[in-house]
Amino acid sequence: MPVIGDRKVIDTILKRRSVREFTESPVSTEDINSILNAGRWAPSGLNNQPWRFIVIREKDTIVQVSECTHYTKVVAGAPLLIAVYLDTENSYSHTKDVQAVGAAIQNMLLAVCELGMGAVWLGEILKQSEKVNSVLECPASFELMAVLAIGEPAPKDRTSPRKELNELVFEEKYGKVWEG
Repeated sequence: MPVIGDRKVIDTILKRRSVREFTESPVSTEDINSILNAGRWAPSGLNNQPWRFIVIREKDTIVQVSECTHYTKVVAGAPLLIAVYLDTENSYSHTKDVQAVGAAIQNMLLAVCELGMGAVWLGEILKQSEKVNSVLECPASFELMAVLAIGEPAPKDRTSPRKELNELVFEEKYGKVWEG
């Protein structure tokens, strides 16, 4: 089948890597808005858009958030953090809404990559969600889903091996290996 049009989205998906070391260069407000807009355009059940984002740029707040995770150095070294929440007051199905927030996070990570920056999705920080929520003074209805550390990547080769499709995909029923 011939390729029709540009494969920019697929290329961005394939080149995105988790970045854990950043330069000190700040992220512009314009780029932050592009990242946030990518997140808000994710799909959600009933279009309820259950995500909420807290943008963190102040160094003192970044340091306080960094103390809520084993990945202190990664978080403290980022010029920008975005805390991603599920607003439980605007939730209609917890599972579907968590999936929607995951889609918003992925959109944001792809936007970061497309803008020439790097990011990492921090999930381990969820173990200290109450502490993060206290630092960020967010409402009790906000359930922390992730913190994204974002910035200009420090120079480094980044590789990320993937399993072959025939290890992950089955045809029609489990056990019949995908031959596509």
